[in-house]
Amino acid sequence: MRTRQRMATVVGWFVGSMTVSILSIPALALVVSTGEGGIEARRLHEEYNLTGRKIGIGQVEIGRPALFGLDKPASNNFSVSPAQLFYQDQPAPPNFNVDGHAASVASVMISQDKRLRGVAPDARLFAAAAGFDQRGGQAQECLASQMVAMQNGGDVRAINFSFGEPLAQDPRPNALLDGNALLTLCIDWSSTTHDVMYVIAGNQGSGGIPIPTDHYNGMTVSNSIAVNGVFRKVSFADLGSEPPSIQGRPPESNVGDRRSISIAAPGSSMETIQPDGAATPPVSGTSFAAPHVTATVALIQEYGDRQIAAQAEHWSLDARRHEVSKAILMNSADKIQDTGDGLFLGMTRTAVDQRNQDWLASDAYAREALPLDANLGTGHLNAYRAYLQFQPGQYSPEAPIPAIGWDYRSVGLDDSAPAYRDYVFAEPLQGGSHVAITLAWNRQVLLQDANDNGAYDIGETFTNQGLNNLDIYLLRAEDEGIESRIWASNSQEDSVEHIFHAIPRTGRYKIRVVYRDQVNDPMQNYAIAWWAVPQQ
Repeated sequence: MRTRQRMATVVGWFVGSMTVSILSIPALALVVSTGEGGIEARRLHEEYNLTGRKIGIGQVEIGRPALFGLDKPASNNFSVSPAQLFYQDQPAPPNFNVDGHAASVASVMISQDKRLRGVAPDARLFAAAAGFDQRGGQAQECLASQMVAMQNGGDVRAINFSFGEPLAQDPRPNALLDGNALLTLCIDWSSTTHDVMYVIAGNQGSGGIPIPTDHYNGMTVSNSIAVNGVFRKVSFADLGSEPPSIQGRPPESNVGDRRSISIAAPGSSMETIQPDGAATPPVSGTSFAAPHVTATVALIQEYGDRQIAAQAEHWSLDARRHEVSKAILMNSADKIQDTGDGLFLGMTRTAVDQRNQDWLASDAYAREALPLDANLGTGHLNAYRAYLQFQPGQYSPEAPIPAIGWDYRSVGLDDSAPAYRDYVFAEPLQGGSHVAITLAWNRQVLLQDANDNGAYDIGETFTNQGLNNLDIYLLRAEDEGIESRIWASNSQEDSVEHIFHAIPRTGRYKIRVVYRDQVNDPMQNYAIAWWAVPQQ
């Protein structure tokens, strides 16, 4: 009992560092965050019958949600039903580690409540409680993550982390956000080994819980608030890659120029569901932004599986790759509201940071070496636009490409693959329009498998093999050298490159993916998504 009481107290501390009650603001609830003013997931439910059916997603936290039939607190909860629950790498004992925060996060993803319907109400959620260790629980959290990643027949598409570890508890001397904490290495290893996208709540800043926001292979999410009923502004309480000076706190941010935030999503003044099925008071935080992204993966992956099963043209098993999901979600994000002429890709809102600066005012828009805005990433999550980005299917560089599409392929610095790939648009692009391009690939992390069982065990470690350097370029179709480029994304540190740039004049254009610098293997797999406007 003492252990349980201590854990309950500590879970409350973790939740308190990530969520804020805003009692003076009416609860916006899931009905708004999943609707037209939010991520437009309900449009996919109602018009396309996409609810996440049969798609496995995961959740790892200190505690876990409750399940009817297993836990007494859930005796009246018929709305949130996880597929399976665990404590670390074992089935969850009844009535143990049940946590209100984990239940609320789960409800954002899979609630079937008529009023508070989740983003992917029919997805299969596998959730694990890592428990608590006063010395820091990264090893246990890694074990729990691995357990979740192996569920659903080894087919879990995304795992949600609405928690983190303080730097102060990391056992490394003078620990920094350099990507080398055990938990950070673990999820980058797992993302490749288990082909799963980790979605991390963004919690950097002094006194925050920033590990593992310094990962490379998943997505880190900032928290948006609603302005006039539309989620579009990063919360003042949010701490991105470079916390604003108005916070009055020194930053805990990634080492170097590497940005942490991938995308913004609704997370403020949310009404969610507790273990007993009751609605919560309004709560806020990146804890509730991240599950919007995780569950959106289930929606687009249900569509992808539908196309694969139908043997549709331009669809293959590559659609299930986590790098593809990452590129799709990031490239389809809302940046600047379209005026109706389509020149801003039909975007539905103008997303802004805490200072009301939009993407066009960001350093990421002005500098080729910075692919992401510090607080917005590539913009605001929009599940319906993600569907539109995914729906045309996969196109190789071996033939002209349509205005919207994606691909999963490789580049190489040996005979395994070419050193660059050109994607030539089939039609001229409209002058004055914008084009969005996102490239995503993985850092390589190896498990030091002491007992050679192919799985992580507590006491084992990981080796950071580093990140190969890829770049993308926007060129005229006839240009050969990159010195003639219209624009580029050529960060030296990020595992994502992103271009959002105006087409100077109507004409033929192409995208070039370049393998710039080898750090580990001579061949590098990547996912790319693009969205352009054909000549009108």
